[in-house]
Amino acid sequence: MGNLIKAEMRKILTTKSWWALLIPAFAFAFLFSLGWGAITNDINDYLGSTDAQELASLVGIELGALPVGLLSLAHGINIGAFFPVIFGVFALAGEYTKKTITTTFLTAPTRGSALTAKMLTYIGWGALYGVVVVAAASLGTLLTVDDRGLPSAGQWFGVLGAGILATTLATLFGIGVGAVWNSVTGPTVTLAIWMLVVENVLVFVSFGWFGIRWLGGLLPNGTLNGIVGAIGAEAFGAAGLSVPDQIDKDFQWLMQYTAGAPGAFSWWLSALIFFAWTMVFFLAGWAANQRRDIT
Repeated sequence: MGNLIKAEMRKILTTKSWWALLIPAFAFAFLFSLGWGAITNDINDYLGSTDAQELASLVGIELGALPVGLLSLAHGINIGAFFPVIFGVFALAGEYTKKTITTTFLTAPTRGSALTAKMLTYIGWGALYGVVVVAAASLGTLLTVDDRGLPSAGQWFGVLGAGILATTLATLFGIGVGAVWNSVTGPTVTLAIWMLVVENVLVFVSFGWFGIRWLGGLLPNGTLNGIVGAIGAEAFGAAGLSVPDQIDKDFQWLMQYTAGAPGAFSWWLSALIFFAWTMVFFLAGWAANQRRDIT
């Protein structure tokens, strides 16, 4: 297994995809957190002063101490987490495209061992993406958010752990989608359209037209975003197991949306649901590649 993992590392490092996706992941995470950090400094105007004061009272903190930096971190990390999804697509589908999959499967003891080595290798890379994306979002947040709005050390470490978990699962999700599709271009374009446009429109329209607040808490992109975003929503009393009854349900959804996790139930439940989505595609891709023609 060690030699198979080394082989996977060599494949990745001899291509441009790992840094060609890591650089924009850092850049987008930084820019989004920078923009949201500037917005969230005006939390009173952003939420409405009355709502903000009521919210601060319900969660038991002073208005000026609301950890608005969590909103900046969440949006930066969420946009950055899209890139390890695409990186994962290249893991197996890219080998079919480049015709190297034949050598990969023929030199491994079994296809299962080759796929296991690939999975373990990309888990490590997914974690690396998480560290880089959280660092970029943290930098953007520190540059724009006032000191009083920065998260505590405990909240920041929670975001770091959740960010690494999110990008790791995102990478495995991308592997699964690419393995099922057996293509790079198709899933890349489809995932970009679905995760960045279609799903967001569905969530927003379902809430605005039909009053459905939970849809984002079940769909793939919404649950991926909820792993980190729900931490911010929970800090504002808008998600988790102990949501104050006094918070209006529509205002609760607005706070979740502001945190980048509309419809999220909690960070850990978002992680479990996205893990389920990941396993659906990953296991389907695993099964498909046990008997797929490689000649």
